[in-house]
Amino acid sequence: MEKSEASPAMAKHLATYASPVFGSLPVAAIDTGLVMKALERDALWTTKPETASRVRGRIEMVLDWAMMREFREGDNPARWKGRLEILLPKRSKVRAIKHHTALPYAELPKFMSALALRTATAASALRFLILTAARTSEALDAKWDEIDLEAKLWTVPASRMKGGREHRVPLCDVALAELEKMRAIRTNDFIFPGERGSKLSNMALLMLLRRMNVEVTTHGFRSSFRDWCGEETHYPREIAEAALAHTIENKTEAAYRRGTALEKRRELMQAWGGYLSGVAIS
Repeated sequence: MEKSEASPAMAKHLATYASPVFGSLPVAAIDTGLVMKALERDALWTTKPETASRVRGRIEMVLDWAMMREFREGDNPARWKGRLEILLPKRSKVRAIKHHTALPYAELPKFMSALALRTATAASALRFLILTAARTSEALDAKWDEIDLEAKLWTVPASRMKGGREHRVPLCDVALAELEKMRAIRTNDFIFPGERGSKLSNMALLMLLRRMNVEVTTHGFRSSFRDWCGEETHYPREIAEAALAHTIENKTEAAYRRGTALEKRRELMQAWGGYLSGVAIS
């Protein structure tokens, strides 16, 4: 590799996006799975497609250099043509996606029924995400030790919450049913496992939505839930906001995070599960 090629921008991109995944592994150990993990990390490919494309190209350049110097053999796992183009959507298609686009809540029961017909882990993960109104990362990073089946409660630790505060999620009967399905095929500590003993990737959910011809984002389902709360239920705004784990500055609203708020949110989430299943909850 020529010195001119190792620009500050290239070094910064590799340090920011590749190094956290590749670590100190030798270049000979870098495979397609690791390259995909780097490009999918924090939804890079779908939220910053141009940056992701540059990162991919620079990883490819480094691995080409390593092959020329005989530090590794075989195909370049970061090559686009004939390799990553099969696994990742084209950059032009990613740019066309409107982030946070939500499905109208009136269409959700039908959508959930269609999801229930699919056996892939991604389908169960998406149903669980919708049923709990969780953020995508919260659902995909969820581990079995966060679940209390007896108490019907999912406790998301503060370290994984956007607001930096522990969040307790009451689990409705339908969400519990999804967990029972995943427990029957448990392979590691993650509730929704991916390959190589890791978690399911965000890209798996996006590809599922694409295959179902639904032009929405996973985050948009939180908006669908919020719209349903406001238009179809009698629950106070504070309860809906607490269910979404939104940061609350007002002291009165913040009080809903404590005491009876959990039981009120349990009623709300049970009603949400009933609505999504086409069952009226009194």
